[in-house]
Amino acid sequence: MKLTLAGLKDTAAWQAAGIKLPSYDVEKLAENTRKAPVWVHFGAGNIFRIFIGGLADKLIEEGALDKGITCVETFDFDVVDKIYKPYDNLVLAVTLKADGSTDKAVLGSLTEAIKAQSGVAEEWNRLKEIFVNPDLQMISFTITEKGYALKNAEGNFFPFIQADIDNGPDKAGSAMAVVCALLWERFQAGKYPLSVVSMDNCSHNGEKLQNSIVTMAKEWEKKGFVSAEFVDYLCDEKQVAFPWSMIDKITPRPADSVCEELEKAGVEGMAPVITSKKTYIAPFVNAEGPQYLVIEDKFPNGRPALEKAGVYMTDRDTVNKVERMKVTTCLNPLHTALAVYGCVLGYDLIANEMKDEELNKLVHQIGPVEGMPVVTNPGILSPEAFVDEVINVRIPNPFMPDTPQRIATDTSQKVGIRYGETIKSYVAKYGDAKKLTAIPLAIAGWCRYLLGVQDDGEKFELSADPMVPELVQALEGIEVGHPETYKGQLKGILSNANIFGIDLYEAGIGEKIEEMFLEEIAGTGAVRATLKKYLA
Repeated sequence: MKLTLAGLKDTAAWQAAGIKLPSYDVEKLAENTRKAPVWVHFGAGNIFRIFIGGLADKLIEEGALDKGITCVETFDFDVVDKIYKPYDNLVLAVTLKADGSTDKAVLGSLTEAIKAQSGVAEEWNRLKEIFVNPDLQMISFTITEKGYALKNAEGNFFPFIQADIDNGPDKAGSAMAVVCALLWERFQAGKYPLSVVSMDNCSHNGEKLQNSIVTMAKEWEKKGFVSAEFVDYLCDEKQVAFPWSMIDKITPRPADSVCEELEKAGVEGMAPVITSKKTYIAPFVNAEGPQYLVIEDKFPNGRPALEKAGVYMTDRDTVNKVERMKVTTCLNPLHTALAVYGCVLGYDLIANEMKDEELNKLVHQIGPVEGMPVVTNPGILSPEAFVDEVINVRIPNPFMPDTPQRIATDTSQKVGIRYGETIKSYVAKYGDAKKLTAIPLAIAGWCRYLLGVQDDGEKFELSADPMVPELVQALEGIEVGHPETYKGQLKGILSNANIFGIDLYEAGIGEKIEEMFLEEIAGTGAVRATLKKYLA
């Protein structure tokens, strides 16, 4: 069995393998979509393919949508050549369930794959053709937060962005320049309305996307490439809207076990590829079942009936509240605690940590106990039900190949939101955060993690993080097994409001964290002993 349009014709073989096929005519859908696309998506990677592609597939199956999604890759063009074209844009979606079983389905909703290359006439002209179509309703994005970044830490444009500014719309290279150039085409064709929807996992994502595109347009206006009216068009939400959204679905990289299962079932050519840009991708996508997408309902040119596929369509304030509930209380703080302690205690699978009595207690304490008194309740989702699903269904799923080492990436950039916001809420509600124990323990664990030594004394490599060099330098001189080497090196970190959003000493927990850290460096097994003590 081959994952191609010709291969799908052997329906009996796919059914025997337990793989659901599209009930609609995939070729006819693709033809209709090419003629008049309504939805273009930038960032053709895994979460898009299984989650957003799955939403469109459901709507098409139910007759609520008669067009697929046009996929545009802005960064790694190998993805189009190696994963889309050889498989006729089909996706094999594999849902990993907690009982070890899988649901498998072929999605035919991704109807065309285009490379965002302004230097290749065929690709660029096709994109222009799509953008001047008045019927286009929305463009969406999963390009990661880095895809919106225009400037470095010093506040200067990155060299590749400066090149885009200097070269103008016809030679756009970066994602933001490409999108701005295509919106310029749409403006010139008739000032047609459009919704520009970030589905990336970052707060205020619509605002970030809008700022980047408008900045590019203003820089081009200064150089005479575009008109002032174009900038006005981008800033008028009745013309071009930038809705905010919140997305949540854990989508690890393709698992070898899933590849083997598919090939055993008779599906050929399922092996993952690593592209030249180091994208780890396969013809199949594996992910957890639970998923959430909440979008601000702002679509000046109409939209697909996304709510019929389970998307929450709401207002900006509610999107913000859902984001805050997830990121500051119900999911991300738990993940971060498991990531740093998992590395120190020698775990290589997040799910296995939930079988650890102390770590299981730790996440129960951080979310349901310490988070709930100050949780933001968005109204459309129950925080209690959400955190219960995270702790009892999502994180313990043993078939989700997610690692503490991956989740520990960039922790310095995350602790301010994941813990700092709850700490600030406690200070506002109670005058200080002294009631907290598990959250200080999570922060002490992160500081202990930064020493790069496991609880058994073995060294390990820290995950990538822009602040690691400066944080490691701040902790210089501290030796595990020699608590006397601690001379207050944590004070500069714990008082840094740029890291935590608040000075932790002013919040009343700086000394408590130092005390916990001191206990965790006492010697071999001290981390475990400290967890036992505070979680008893």
